[in-house]
Amino acid sequence: MSDLPERWTILHVDMDAFYASIEQRDYPELVGKPVVVGGRSGRGVVAAASYEARAYGIHSAMSGVMARRLCPHAVFQPVRMDVYRAEARRIRAIFHDFTPLVEPLSLDEAYLDLRGTEHLFGNAEVVGRRIQERIREETRLPASVGIGPNKWIAKLCSDLRKPRGFVVAPADLLGFLALLPVGRLWGVGDRGVARLRSFGFHTLGDLQRVPEAVLVEALGPHARELRAMSLGQDAREVTPFRQAKSMGSETTFHQDVDEDWVLAAWALEQAEEVAEGLRSKGLLAGGVEVKLRSGDFRTRSRQARLARPTQVTAELWETARELLGNLCDSDLLPARLVGVTAIDLKKPGEVQPDLFDSLRNPAPARLDQALDAIRARFGGEAVSRGNIWHRRREDRSAREGGDSGPTPS
Repeated sequence: MSDLPERWTILHVDMDAFYASIEQRDYPELVGKPVVVGGRSGRGVVAAASYEARAYGIHSAMSGVMARRLCPHAVFQPVRMDVYRAEARRIRAIFHDFTPLVEPLSLDEAYLDLRGTEHLFGNAEVVGRRIQERIREETRLPASVGIGPNKWIAKLCSDLRKPRGFVVAPADLLGFLALLPVGRLWGVGDRGVARLRSFGFHTLGDLQRVPEAVLVEALGPHARELRAMSLGQDAREVTPFRQAKSMGSETTFHQDVDEDWVLAAWALEQAEEVAEGLRSKGLLAGGVEVKLRSGDFRTRSRQARLARPTQVTAELWETARELLGNLCDSDLLPARLVGVTAIDLKKPGEVQPDLFDSLRNPAPARLDQALDAIRARFGGEAVSRGNIWHRRREDRSAREGGDSGPTPS
């Protein structure tokens, strides 16, 4: 057992090419082959790619047409969200065997805070290796683990040696960070890297050596966060998913996306996942928020109140679509991240009855309930929606039922 600094208690566990690894596990003939999940239709979008496919330049959020051009012999698999969600639940149960402080980021990654558990299971390195081994034994899936004093460092470490990597942040953290290229900064896309380099910042060490005021003058207010990351600082706590006022889903792309229809396709899936989550927990959303982050780390969001709290997918999506359209008209493209969040959540009993409730059309709610029941019994691919929304076909064909919640692996 290695001696870790006392504050090295944060783990970031990230499943390696999660969807594609499940496909290769369930279909052994695919092992060693370039596997692409999603992107099968004319305007389909890649939801995940195996490491063999990534060697050809294929990545999530890429169009299926481009993926086929890069690797004509790739195997394109349909998205099986019910299977991926079931595996995610099994993996999350393993996390909770070691700590109650688990913050899921998506189906395929989570932060864990191990403070106070050392006397039960050992230090973070011991627990991290046990978790990695249990995932492999119980699911036959590979995972990478990073350990550090905070979320940013733990995530950085988990990314360094994928797949199946296990990295503990070194005691000489500043020296370790100083040598890394600015492209390693979390959330900074291609445009952001180019801008940093244009000012002469090529490594995190370059950012460490410049006074914060100089950085802010050159790059704007977000430079404070960049410099803090270069120094290994991150004040965010690991927060278990117990949000009482919001429920959201967001996607960070490996490469920036500049096509409106691709962003809309991801946002559609996010809205559908959020609505399904609301129904499963018996909650109603009083509003919708859509977030868009540019490749150079600028983030903007738009919120809208709903005329009446709802858990109906169509109602959430109509508002989210309008908000996303407003954001896409700004200067944030190409985008690094898109997210949809239901805000101001309420229990049905907290909503004042509407005089005209009896006149409302219950068909959309009944449709959602029927689809939820069918999927629960027969799986997520058993049924799909018809032309519920205007331009539904254009948006839906962009992604074939892929998950919007996970950061693509």
